[in-house]
Amino acid sequence: MNTLPNTMPYSTPEKPGKLKVLWKITRPHTLTASFIPVFIGTSLSLGYTPWHKLLFGAMLISCLLIQIATNLFNEYYDFKRGLDTIDSIGIGGAIVREGFRPQTVLRLALGCYGVSILFGIYICVHSSWWLALIGLVGMLIGYLYTGGPLPIAYTPLGEIFAGLLMGSFFILISFFIQTGYVNEKSILVSIPTGILVGAINMANNIRDLDGDKDSGRKTMAILLGHEHAVFVLGAMFAAAYLWVMGLVIRGLVNPWLLIVFLSIPKAVQATKGFIDKNRPSQMMPAVRYTAQTNTMFGLLLCISLYFTQIFPYFN
Repeated sequence: MNTLPNTMPYSTPEKPGKLKVLWKITRPHTLTASFIPVFIGTSLSLGYTPWHKLLFGAMLISCLLIQIATNLFNEYYDFKRGLDTIDSIGIGGAIVREGFRPQTVLRLALGCYGVSILFGIYICVHSSWWLALIGLVGMLIGYLYTGGPLPIAYTPLGEIFAGLLMGSFFILISFFIQTGYVNEKSILVSIPTGILVGAINMANNIRDLDGDKDSGRKTMAILLGHEHAVFVLGAMFAAAYLWVMGLVIRGLVNPWLLIVFLSIPKAVQATKGFIDKNRPSQMMPAVRYTAQTNTMFGLLLCISLYFTQIFPYFN
């Protein structure tokens, strides 16, 4: 058989463009943790008041910018503390792998905060200036998550802060700016989303357990160990679904909300994806499945809330 010599010129792989890298370090697969709660809070409010579209848009952009800034602070301080290397697994590491200047990442994070404040002022003008204080506290927590002398991410409290701030609080604020108040139903509906946002944090910490331990972190995953941390992650998924079922049984929400159970297979995939895995690269799919569980659960919850709030025949 005749063969021809390989005449194709050798070329090294091109590095991705700066904009593509910048998009990656915003960690887009995690951004559902901020915009899904805004959708949920707004959908729930439709049963009480007309939809204020501009307030919704301002809240959505502000929350996304706060989370993006938090992710950029994470990128910056992980580099400053020597946690990111060329061999690091995950989306982070643009500074060490792609040549991003550290100060550029820090300025982008601060810029996101600055634009978020402008949208926050608009929200306060049309709702309450008390939200300015809440917003500033939220931004401070976003910075202190990886910045400051004792970063929250280095403690067992990361899941709690992430769940409360980006899960429950984003829902309640979104509901408040539409209605002017917070009621029992909005608080109760916000809890399962808070749990699932905390689960995203737990999944990341399980994947990074060994590296975080070497860097001196004391995350919940490290304190529990891999096997028990995976069990707790599964329990968090179960708690979110059981909470919705409890609300339905008590008659506090419409049975249509049970459509969130359609997302259970994704939660099962996420939990199984961590079992008997010991390398970060092996656990990356499970981390994605965890974020996808929050997305599917949240979207199904939004759909059920929207139809039960707007159309009487769904009640």
